[in-house]
Amino acid sequence: MKAQNLFTIQTVNSEQTNALIAFVKALKMKFEVSPIETPYNPEFVAKIEKSRKDYKAGKGTVMTMDELKNLCK
Repeated sequence: MKAQNLFTIQTVNSEQTNALIAFVKALKMKFEVSPIETPYNPEFVAKIEKSRKDYKAGKGTVMTMDELKNLCK
């Protein structure tokens, strides 16, 4: 009886990835590595992350709701 299973494992860093690959190779198992797909545009994500970093560094501007409403008119 031959059992076949599919496992999905998500690593969080390259150390885990390398260890997992070494383990699977040692067991002589077939495997493939696929990147995690995201529904978000990578350029947009980079802009958001930069904005958050800038804000934490004190480069942000605080506005009241009235100021924001006037800006959008």
